[in-house]
Amino acid sequence: MSKQTRLSRILEIVVEKGSVEVEDVAHELDVSAATIRRDFDSLATQQLLSRTHGGAVATGGSLGLPLTFKVAKKDEVKQRIAEAAAQLVSRHDVIGINGGTTTTAVARAIVGRSEFAPGDSSDLQPALTVVTNAVNIAAELTVRHQIKIVVTGGVARPQSYELTGPFAEEVLKEVNIDIAFLGVEAIDFEIGASARHEDEARINRQMAARAHKIVVVTDSSKFSKRAFALIRSTREIDVLITDDGVDQKIVDKFRALGVEIVIV
Repeated sequence: MSKQTRLSRILEIVVEKGSVEVEDVAHELDVSAATIRRDFDSLATQQLLSRTHGGAVATGGSLGLPLTFKVAKKDEVKQRIAEAAAQLVSRHDVIGINGGTTTTAVARAIVGRSEFAPGDSSDLQPALTVVTNAVNIAAELTVRHQIKIVVTGGVARPQSYELTGPFAEEVLKEVNIDIAFLGVEAIDFEIGASARHEDEARINRQMAARAHKIVVVTDSSKFSKRAFALIRSTREIDVLITDDGVDQKIVDKFRALGVEIVIV
């Protein structure tokens, strides 16, 4: 990995997580902690992040990087997960989607299918209804006139483009969802899916509560990890779509708890 590629990847991680530790980033990028410290210093000099004791946090410069910059990069794993998720959706379904890079890929994969092309004039229903608290997903799908977009209100979080707070909760109380696709920051077979920020977790939890089927979409790096705020317990997850980097013993434990796991 070149230095420039590594710096770009560090910024992506910082934007996604808000704050990071040297050791965690070094492990994820498979480089030394000393290298990451130097990279953090370089990015701090450019005012793209701020250094903390043992790590770094996002600043206005790093948060200004649009989420589309991250998902525009070819990411084979996320694309495979997205394509598998899209196969679960039928025409005229109502789906819920929270924010994140994986769920953005899912939204694109779903609306790109021929099943959701504009119907003839006799079809009065929208081809698909999407309920989302992610402003980037809503903006991207709005141009597709055959897709009905329902956006929650709320306060936008710049790291994830997700709307949170009581306004978002009020909208979700009024809708019924066939399938909720949830991106998560951590998943563990003992406790379930979780997020770092309690406000995001609360909205995601409410979206899941309004859904007939809950589908968690996440790559294998999020497994056997726990974040601060619970979204859904393991037994409340219907389907889990991930890549083949998950240890088979972990897969078996999820299946033993009744979770359908799709490996892509």
